[in-house]
Amino acid sequence: MAEPRDHRVLVPIDVLEGESVPAAIVDAFASIPVVLLGYRELPDQTAPDQAREQYGDRVRAELEELRTVFEDAGCDVTTRRAFTHDRLQTFERVAVDESCDAVLLLNPAPVVETALVALRSDVNVEHIARLLATVLTDTDLELTLFHVASDETGRDEGEELLDAARSELATAGVDADRIDSRVVVEDSPTAAILEAASDHDLLVAGESRPSIRRFVFRDRAERLARRTIDPVLVIRGEYLESQRDDATGNGETDG
Repeated sequence: MAEPRDHRVLVPIDVLEGESVPAAIVDAFASIPVVLLGYRELPDQTAPDQAREQYGDRVRAELEELRTVFEDAGCDVTTRRAFTHDRLQTFERVAVDESCDAVLLLNPAPVVETALVALRSDVNVEHIARLLATVLTDTDLELTLFHVASDETGRDEGEELLDAARSELATAGVDADRIDSRVVVEDSPTAAILEAASDHDLLVAGESRPSIRRFVFRDRAERLARRTIDPVLVIRGEYLESQRDDATGNGETDG
């Protein structure tokens, strides 16, 4: 078995809009440390300091309630608050600051029993497998590894990719009986993933580029999150950007 490594998941929550974390998500992610980010995206004319003064105590109180829920489930929890003009930039900054391996985009989740893991390439497959193994600890969650080939000539390559992912999951300690795999040929990967995700409770998308904001949330993963009814777990690459955007008022956060 591969050596264990620490993992952490960022969970952004717009608490002022009444967004909450479904109980099924709390149970599914109880085995992995989480960072709860209570955020509010502000109009351009509203200064973050003004919003922090007006809403800060309310956001803090909501986060403390959520912290208690996760801690009661046995989870290690950190909380952050953010009042920002660019929520995606803030998600990225906090993910870097808190060394988060993944970002969970919330959607309603009555149950979390099956997860669709959409893989596009072999980039970071080992990292993705180890993180998923951590999430699966103390759960009965089952996985379907999924790849979309653009034509029939890519089917064999897709099968090899999923076989490699299955092997990495087994190395990380995941029982083979909990893993299924499927390759489809489709012109539209997004449509194929959405169709397959409709039969699952959680969608997992691996990131193969370093920037959540530039390459993931504003690309396929964000479209998936907007169009699926499932929660979406975006697993970051096994690198964390060190560059910061220090523009005043464009994503200020506090603990």
